[in-house]
Amino acid sequence: MTIISRAPRASFPGRPRSVALDPGLDGAAPAPADASALGDAPRIRAILTEAAREGRSVSYSELLGELGFRFTRPKMRAVCKTLEEVDRLCAVDGKPDMAVLVVRESDRLPGQGWWVGGTALLLGYDGPWEGAAAARFIREQQQAVFDFWAGR
Repeated sequence: MTIISRAPRASFPGRPRSVALDPGLDGAAPAPADASALGDAPRIRAILTEAAREGRSVSYSELLGELGFRFTRPKMRAVCKTLEEVDRLCAVDGKPDMAVLVVRESDRLPGQGWWVGGTALLLGYDGPWEGAAAARFIREQQQAVFDFWAGR
């Protein structure tokens, strides 16, 4: 459920501005969406780390909801750019990539951007992006992340 509130714009007093309010994964009360959250790699990394500890993937829609947004393609694309930074930070810290945990609701596989970004090739997979082989590969990669974060 999205709730729209009217709040005056700081630069144009008295002029209404729509602010999307969406519940997060925990169903908590809606909070104002802050556009900077889409590029907040440490925050997104923390969300994915929690999911990894729980042994679960997160859909793009769930991740956006946790950040205070409803799903839209432009917001999803913005988050995908940030996922590249999340994986870079993980590599710097010697931790497994986390972007593999973010999946489409329809088939629980990462979106096209993850595949064309080269991660799959670096991990030795050059098969199709959909279907049984892709699902098997993604389950293996996700399980490695779950195993790493279990008990940490």
